[in-house]
Amino acid sequence: FCTVASGIAHMGDLKALGRVGWKSLLYFEAISTFALVIGVAAAYLLHPGVGFNIDPVTLDPRIAAGYVGKAHDMKALDYVMNLVPVSFFAPLASGDILQTLVVAIFTGVICVRLGNKGRQIGRVFEDASKIFFGIIHIIVKIAPLAALGAMGFTIGKYGISSLVQLGALVGVFYLTSVVFIIGVLGCVGWLSGFSIIRFLAYIREELLIVLGTSSSETVLPQIMEKMERLGADKSVVGLVVPAGYSFNLDGTNIYMTLATLFLAQATNTHLGIEQVATLLIVAMLTSKGATGVTGAGFIVLAATLAVVPDIPVAALAVLVGVDRFMSQCRALVNLVGNGVATLVVAAWEKQLDRARLTRELKRGPLFVERLEASNRPIVEQSTAS
Repeated sequence: FCTVASGIAHMGDLKALGRVGWKSLLYFEAISTFALVIGVAAAYLLHPGVGFNIDPVTLDPRIAAGYVGKAHDMKALDYVMNLVPVSFFAPLASGDILQTLVVAIFTGVICVRLGNKGRQIGRVFEDASKIFFGIIHIIVKIAPLAALGAMGFTIGKYGISSLVQLGALVGVFYLTSVVFIIGVLGCVGWLSGFSIIRFLAYIREELLIVLGTSSSETVLPQIMEKMERLGADKSVVGLVVPAGYSFNLDGTNIYMTLATLFLAQATNTHLGIEQVATLLIVAMLTSKGATGVTGAGFIVLAATLAVVPDIPVAALAVLVGVDRFMSQCRALVNLVGNGVATLVVAAWEKQLDRARLTRELKRGPLFVERLEASNRPIVEQSTAS
């Protein structure tokens, strides 16, 4: 809330806000479409589900029942109505990112209309965000310990055999994600003037945290700080990154089409061209509801399967054992995609310091410079001596 509201307030121009907004949405939809198509292509080229010959009758429908029930509740009207919070503070207390985004946009717009007084309020939000960023930094330092416990629980409960059984799907998903990052996002980065490899190295700390926690939301403050450090304007970062967490879920898009076709192959269900086209369209919409929902990727997959009734819903139970490991990859791709989107939109708006971008990517991640800064007085003192 603080970063979006202060970012819009600092813009001082509603036209600039609208311009950044529509450019961001245009980019999100274009890249999301690439992600969906790549997921379909990977399923048809590599056939991860062929040979499983799963009989849906042998599956326990109760395993997926909870997710399916939530998915059935995700109707279009309910999704739109859910954007409107019951009160100003309700989304801040519940952690609903979409509602928080709506409240923050309204607040930022009003700040712009208030003129100088609004800019002062925006500075208050900016100062407040430093408090919350500081809290997150402390929590993240002990995140690896929590991630160790979570991963140990997953392996202990589901066992190694479940990973071996579904290793083909997991492997194809990770391979497809790498191709998407290097191929699609790499080309986008190259056209925008930066290397995707250097960018990945720059945010490697955040990638490791996301890998352990299976959620890109855990590094929201850090990724915003690094985007600003790379030369993107604060107002652009404050709007594009939080919006991307709701509307630019590239990893989730790849997962939905790949997993749906995997289940079709595993249950020997034939899908025609029309059904696959319908799947792409529906997945584009359902993926936008993935943020702020527990087990989001799995739930939106259940909602997407509703448009392909030929695939038995009980087949979702097959994916429960490895969803934790696939959610790690989803979160990693989502994080990288949102970072690239921020730099691209900033470049479109001519709000990107390219000299600083090149310098920072060559220099390395944030902690290296902090280490250099902490050692500099000692070096200067010994030189003077």
